Amino acid sequence: LAVESHDGKSKYVLAVAEDVTERKRDAARIAHLATHDGLTDLPNRTALVERLEFTLERATSGRESFAVMRINVDGFKEVNDVCGPGVADALLRQAAARLTATSGKHFLARSGGDEFTIIIGDGPHPETAIALADRLLATIADVFDIDGRQLHVGLSIGIAFFPDDAVDVTSLLSNAHAALNRARADGHGVFRMFEADMDRKVRERRALEKDLRSALANGELFLHYQPQANVSGQIVGFEALIRWSHKERGMIPPAEFIPLAEESGLIVPIGEWVLREACREAVSWPNTIHIAVNLSPVQFRQGDLPGMVHSILLQSALDPTRLELEITESVLFDDFSRASSILRRLKSLGVKIALDDFGTGYSSLSYLQSFPFDKIKIDKSFVWMLQQNPQSAAIIRAIVGLGRDLSMHIVAEGVETFDQLSFLTDEGCSTLQGYLIGRPYPIELYAKEVGKRAPTSSVAGRRRGRR
Repeated sequence: LAVESHDGKSKYVLAVAEDVTERKRDAARIAHLATHDGLTDLPNRTALVERLEFTLERATSGRESFAVMRINVDGFKEVNDVCGPGVADALLRQAAARLTATSGKHFLARSGGDEFTIIIGDGPHPETAIALADRLLATIADVFDIDGRQLHVGLSIGIAFFPDDAVDVTSLLSNAHAALNRARADGHGVFRMFEADMDRKVRERRALEKDLRSALANGELFLHYQPQANVSGQIVGFEALIRWSHKERGMIPPAEFIPLAEESGLIVPIGEWVLREACREAVSWPNTIHIAVNLSPVQFRQGDLPGMVHSILLQSALDPTRLELEITESVLFDDFSRASSILRRLKSLGVKIALDDFGTGYSSLSYLQSFPFDKIKIDKSFVWMLQQNPQSAAIIRAIVGLGRDLSMHIVAEGVETFDQLSFLTDEGCSTLQGYLIGRPYPIELYAKEVGKRAPTSSVAGRRRGRR
């Protein structure tokens, strides 16, 4: 700006300068935060979608192919629950650094809590994607050192290809995630490529979950009861087992809908219904034998489980000493201190606690030392393998001896042959359960055992496999 002096003879130039370096740096920092994850500094889901749209457009115009890889860090949740969020965050940062180094030039983003996504643009497919998946599995398999803690985690990987598996962003991500779910279902630590059948199964699973939400209200769920007997053959109790008669598909196996209920959270209202129905039924039995009900790990994480059990006991007027609650070791592994506190509150109600599927979990002996279980249930896999595997006999013998020394009752599941019965009796196993004792049936078919009047229809002909 030119400025004249007061006498009109001299002229000056007035200049104003402003340093915008800090402002530009702040703007760049804000732009970076909008597209990057705060913990790992990797591109976030917003940046992933933008890059995927760009890659898809370029591949479409150039008739090229590329792959989308979805990655889950197996064991991260357990580390977070046991070691705390600080250690878990440090683990995730180290895992991200390893993934970054291994993925090299390929685009890597953190797309969720413990999930990452890679866009593999260059190289022949599926060979390039498979080779990268193998390298990723190997690099994460090495031990992590977090503040002196030696931690092990793994990966599950799902891969989908453009244009063979999908031609839009949403479908590519969805199909890669379907492949990831298959990898997790197959035992973790593996990769799976998308198959057309996966998409159909995903849709069927979603439809089944929708039906399960209304099954309870529609009266499609009901209970069967499987007897437990002592070595002399006397029925000492029943285990309540849930069944689902779908209005169109007929009977749905528990192995199919129970995991679905746990993943969706539906197991909480369903589990409450099972407990309420089992207690209501048991209190009507003239013979005051016990009733066993399974609890899911999800029920320990959500709601007030002891409060719910107490309420049902009061409403049903069932003697608490007749109720046995069965848990698996995964309940304790999820959050040991919280689970132990809940179990002690349940024990204070007067109910009994049984450890189910013993020997198939993580650290059984430490759990027995930490909590006074009333019963240990030997997993049926050991009983089934008695004749084929001598180690099964040794394991059962050790469990029975352990129960005797700890004053805990032992129940052997899966008893189906007289040879198994003879071995378990000789070893001093106190209680037996399995098809040889009785199959799961409506309680009407066990009317005599519970002291009720038997139904008019023949019962004996429908009890195959009983002693």
